[in-house]
Amino acid sequence: MAIKQNPEASRSTGPRGTFIDLFAGCGGLSLGLLSAEWRGLFAIEKEQNAFETLKYNLIENREFGFEWPCWLPKAPCSISKLLSRHGKEVAALRGTVDLVAGGPPCQGFSFAGLRRHDDPRNRAFKQYIDVVKILRPQLVLFENVKGIATEFGKARREGRKGTRLGRPARSVLSRVQESLESLDYIVFQDFVNAWEFGVPQLRPRHFLIGVLASRNSPSVGDPFALLRDRRADFLRTKGLPTDRPVSVKEALSDLETAKADFIDCEDYPGFRQIKYARPLTRYQALMHGQSDRWYSPNSLRLPKHHVVTLDRFAKILATCTKGVGLRDKDRERLGIRKRCIVPLDPDKPSHTLTTLPDDFLHYSEPRILTVREYARLQSFPDWFAFKGKYTTGGKKRKHECPRYTQVGNAVPPLLAEALARILAELHGQLQTVRPLTEQRSSFPRDCTLAQA
Repeated sequence: MAIKQNPEASRSTGPRGTFIDLFAGCGGLSLGLLSAEWRGLFAIEKEQNAFETLKYNLIENREFGFEWPCWLPKAPCSISKLLSRHGKEVAALRGTVDLVAGGPPCQGFSFAGLRRHDDPRNRAFKQYIDVVKILRPQLVLFENVKGIATEFGKARREGRKGTRLGRPARSVLSRVQESLESLDYIVFQDFVNAWEFGVPQLRPRHFLIGVLASRNSPSVGDPFALLRDRRADFLRTKGLPTDRPVSVKEALSDLETAKADFIDCEDYPGFRQIKYARPLTRYQALMHGQSDRWYSPNSLRLPKHHVVTLDRFAKILATCTKGVGLRDKDRERLGIRKRCIVPLDPDKPSHTLTTLPDDFLHYSEPRILTVREYARLQSFPDWFAFKGKYTTGGKKRKHECPRYTQVGNAVPPLLAEALARILAELHGQLQTVRPLTEQRSSFPRDCTLAQA
């Protein structure tokens, strides 16, 4: 079993900012914030499988995780449900929450999907703004795919091209920015590539940082310029290269099956997994953590491919260019109808991971990746265990979040931690003018004892 701890975490004796995480998923963004010594109050996630992962790692983990208020059940919850059932308790937190973070569902914006303007998930950002209105935190962090910054191509109703109801079409990101500026936030936004911060994956994402303005607020510079100024120092603290990306092989070579022993899968009966040996690279050691023994991470379940599939995958690895999607002529030659298949290049970072495990092939073995290999490419540490079913299909894909989807949707924790450190610097600047109150909100870790 994975060890429930954060071997790399260190604790500061000084005051730290507090945050809540909305649309938290399995906890990638929260993990990065907690690793940078932010105090987590609670996180909101409505999907059962994703919340179980979040709960196991960052709520029930008494050494590292959220403080959690006694009035909020440790259960899946939507933002609308939070505000309808616990609106008074949330409002009472105003002045005690320094940061509201989150990344609303991105499926309706993503260029990798159907990109539908009428996807109901596109309106989730309004719930994010509702919470910001109530809490008025000093800082907000908003994350999403690049497509959120691009307006949809056609008018939803009749009108001139590029207009909606006679008004100029706007991207969802521009609407988020306008909403925050109307609440007196100074807004900064930029694209950030995960590979620049030690993640072995390209993964460009759009981030928005809002700073609450007041007459006494000090002037703050562009936090994204500061992020890039601190980039090399951050990588050096992790022991990672500053002059090149971490490659796929650097991330995954200790999980190859070629020279491994096999055992029954520890968390999914009827399947096999490798018997974990030890880290082979600095990145792998960083993910595995300092330990007296090499423990076995969870989610190592190997796929069961049909012999025909194995043969097709072997031909792809032998005859197709690695690191790029299969070309039309290759798909025609191999009789493949699926549009997106990328055989990974061992010497480069991965393409942006999706939620479909068969979009990517291992660089040297005729198979898809395991969930743990997905997690490595997202920079989740090995102690972080994933819960719930591995995959789902059909109509359930819109409503369920199995393990591959949890990982594919997450903010890479290493990137989240780099951003969190910059936010901590901003928070410190703001506190020089508006110091922390003497008594900050603090939630007991054991609600049973607190209520006794």
